[in-house]
Amino acid sequence: MSFYTSLSGLQAAQNEMGTISHNLANVSTNGFKKSTTVFSDVIASSISTDPRTMIGSGVVTKEVRQQFAQGSLNQSSSSLDLAIAGDGFFAVKPDSAASKVNFTRNGSFRVDSDNYVVDAQGSHLQVYPVDGSGQVVATGLDQTVSLKLPETSGAPLPTGKVGIAANVNANSPVKAGSFDRFDPDTYNQTTATTIYDADGNPQTLSTYYKRTSAPQGTPPTSTWEVHNFVGDTELFPAGTSSAMTAKFDANGVMTTPSGPVTMEAFKPAGSTTPQSISINIDGSTQTSQPFSVGTRSQDGLAVGQLQGVTVEPDGIVRATFSNGENRALGKVALATFNNPTGLRQMGNNYWQTTGVSGDPEMGSASESGFGSLMSNMTEGSNVDITEELVGLIAAQRNFQANAKALDTASQISQTIFNIRT
Repeated sequence: MSFYTSLSGLQAAQNEMGTISHNLANVSTNGFKKSTTVFSDVIASSISTDPRTMIGSGVVTKEVRQQFAQGSLNQSSSSLDLAIAGDGFFAVKPDSAASKVNFTRNGSFRVDSDNYVVDAQGSHLQVYPVDGSGQVVATGLDQTVSLKLPETSGAPLPTGKVGIAANVNANSPVKAGSFDRFDPDTYNQTTATTIYDADGNPQTLSTYYKRTSAPQGTPPTSTWEVHNFVGDTELFPAGTSSAMTAKFDANGVMTTPSGPVTMEAFKPAGSTTPQSISINIDGSTQTSQPFSVGTRSQDGLAVGQLQGVTVEPDGIVRATFSNGENRALGKVALATFNNPTGLRQMGNNYWQTTGVSGDPEMGSASESGFGSLMSNMTEGSNVDITEELVGLIAAQRNFQANAKALDTASQISQTIFNIRT
């Protein structure tokens, strides 16, 4: 029996060394959780056995127990690198259309070619859907969705109204002769306004101010021509073929035009859709101050291009776009388990549920029991190298001791075999 007792000790020590080696091999694996080997002694007895004379039969590996202690938190430059401080697991799907879900503590995510947020194995991060205000509209693991970053936001809106309230210098000289936008000597000032065509493409509306008369008449007025160009196309007030005319009284108050002026339709460069805009220069003044634009407005919108994504501490994922829109895309779903040590390890830092672990309880960051979520952080392995090396030495000594016991048992057996009558 001593052979089998020593053999069980050798196997136990070998299992422990294997567990420790696995821990050490993953010391740099993000989100890795170390394991410890739990042993139990073996006793064979019956009701007739005297408990004072019982001898054990060795040892068995009772459990390789996972340790879900917090790993080190490391700073990262990516806003999609996430770490959970406390309990909780990220839910990921290898296939967004399938029902299979894996759970992981490795929060190092990236964006794939289809704009899904995925981990290193290509599994999709699961989030709760939200409405426009960022409120969760569905909960539960079966209602999570794969997080996808939109490339654009909003629909294009062509500019229909432009407002420019400028101050023209009352001391500006009168410009005689024909206007030529390529000749600065034929106008006094210019300004540019960005407008948008029907496809959301930016176009430049160039406005030129040319003084055509000094104060004259009773009461005295001065007159300016206001030329507007989009690209190489000059815009004229509807039904005319001449530039807008602005008149100012002796106090520098604009008297003409009054209200917006509708311009003839035109086709912006690169667009096949005709566009008509109205230009309103109400609020313009004529003072001795240098030329300046007080207010400028236009009602067109471009399609917003994705500029960045952030994850808030409560798990809300927000995307920002070039048109100024800020949109909530979802809320990171987290899972906890009554008995996480019962989760089945699947490799690639994945776990799956078992009857021992129980079903996942779903929630989100900052809720009771789910830990807090930190962006620009990754969770490292919870393996302590020093502790594991000491354990490895101890396991090696245990192995050697059991090997020595086995050798001793062999020598005793050999001695018995050599006894002669």
